[in-house]
Amino acid sequence: MAATPARGRSASTGVLSIGQVLARLTPDFPSLTTSKLRFLEVQGIVTPERTESGYRKFTPADLERLRLALTLQRDHYLPLVVIREYLAELDAGRDPVPPSASPPSIVPAPRRYRRDELLSVAGASPQLLNDAVSTGVVAGGDAYGEQALQVLRALVALDRHGIEPRHVRTLRQSAEREVALIESALASLLRRTDAASRARASEVAPELAARLDELRSIFVRAAVERIIR
Repeated sequence: MAATPARGRSASTGVLSIGQVLARLTPDFPSLTTSKLRFLEVQGIVTPERTESGYRKFTPADLERLRLALTLQRDHYLPLVVIREYLAELDAGRDPVPPSASPPSIVPAPRRYRRDELLSVAGASPQLLNDAVSTGVVAGGDAYGEQALQVLRALVALDRHGIEPRHVRTLRQSAEREVALIESALASLLRRTDAASRARASEVAPELAARLDELRSIFVRAAVERIIR
């Protein structure tokens, strides 16, 4: 599966043009385009040989490498960074476990809390939880997850300083506006239905969220410093 170095392929036979590669792969991957093949090259998935005129020439090994990468994207929604790491292991002569064949996770399912359990673990009063649910800070239900526990614990700490759930409702609204920004930035990817676009969106969305979170932290710290000066 490892790609043959370009020098060793110069005298090889059976090389394919990008159009021929596209013709071989599109029966299994109908949404594949020339632009996508070039994108995979830029991402280091495959490195075709170039002629003196600059035309790409792919070997049969390149073709199978592309087929593997596209299959992992389509069937398992794996991001390119994971696929690239797997291919690098193959290139190094190791025998990694294919990402699609990873053993079942032994990590237990996330815990769910009944209302009384949530109140006990978070150290919250029933009224505080009621207020959090009524203001939309915590989603109501018969059972609550870890996120609800983390939010309620934070509300308990804030409540000691007179900050109530109704006061932090704007934080949730602000988070929803940030999500709308991210959704707008990824609109072109989200409109597509191919696995490559979904994988790319899954890579970019957390990065955008982290940058927005970083900006928010900077603004809050600057405002706090003005208060305590």
